[in-house]
Amino acid sequence: MKIRSATYDDLPALLMIHNDAVRNSAAIWLVQEDTLEERKAWLEGRWAKGYPVYVAESDDGTFLGYASFGPYKEKSGYDLTVEHSVYVMAEAQGSGAGSALLNALIEKAKADGYHVMIAGIDSENTGSIRFHERFGFHTSGVVREVGFKYNRWLDLVIMSLILDETAKPPVHNYVQP
Repeated sequence: MKIRSATYDDLPALLMIHNDAVRNSAAIWLVQEDTLEERKAWLEGRWAKGYPVYVAESDDGTFLGYASFGPYKEKSGYDLTVEHSVYVMAEAQGSGAGSALLNALIEKAKADGYHVMIAGIDSENTGSIRFHERFGFHTSGVVREVGFKYNRWLDLVIMSLILDETAKPPVHNYVQP
């Protein structure tokens, strides 16, 4: 298995797995599929801000899944926190692709100086919750009925991983009103 940075050539596979999750799961809380142009804009947006998009592929080049992280919130107090996503093809479940992708994201986030990585997971996705626990993520809270899909309310489990236990918050010179 190989983990590498995504390229434009990966766009059809990125679109396929994204739209499959939109159609068939509560992993993505969207009710409308993306177009190829929207996925391209998303990919370019990640690149422009220096965020990784990794692809897992088998030894024969078969697309297995992808992962990325981006901002948790757009406020400066969250600048050292990222939120990630990992998506693996159904036929690649259990292959180690998800673990390899998440490992790559964690190492990249550490190398880039981030302090915390967040996962937002549908409360019924117990497989993803257990998966994240294996990497040291802890449940930080549950936000009830914060989303909807399939004509029902969805609860969001927030999980977090502190990437550097020794880090101190940055010093800022606050502007007084």
